Amino acid sequence: MPEDHSVPRKVERLTEFQGTDLHDLCDAAEAAIVDGGGFGWLAPPPRQMMESYWKGILLVPERDLFVARLDGTICGSAQLVRPTRNNEAGAAVGTLSTFFLAPWSRGYGLAVQLVERVSKGAREAGLEVLQLDVRETQKRAIHVYEQLGFQRWGRNPRYAWVDGDWVSGFYYYRDLDPENEAS
Repeated sequence: MPEDHSVPRKVERLTEFQGTDLHDLCDAAEAAIVDGGGFGWLAPPPRQMMESYWKGILLVPERDLFVARLDGTICGSAQLVRPTRNNEAGAAVGTLSTFFLAPWSRGYGLAVQLVERVSKGAREAGLEVLQLDVRETQKRAIHVYEQLGFQRWGRNPRYAWVDGDWVSGFYYYRDLDPENEAS
């Protein structure tokens, strides 16, 4: 689907649910899970569980929830997971987690905007490196990560158990210091 510049798009940090936000986020997550882009789930959980999950994310001090909106409707999300205070050795490293877009919202440039917004949030939090892991089957996400300069550093052949088989997973990192990114 070609990018339509007339459709309003926005990526933002979400600190509270307003209006239909929770409903829209659950719908988008369910659509992504059904499409194979779930973030751990292989099938959508009961709606109450999904709602509790998202409400809980907003309560965790080390997590920032970023959402993508297409024409005002939440269509995807990603999380920045900052290290806990007792993790001194990893204090400069954050994790990009739970990145997805509903299939109906792809092709509008929101995936890149969402990952870049998480990266900006990590820089603002004083982090120097952003890491992530992803199933090898999530080709669209891998393309976005590599397009944005994430470097693959490892592979786990037994990353996830999906439909009775092991699926490999890849590990990536991105140096958030612009001077180090070129090296």
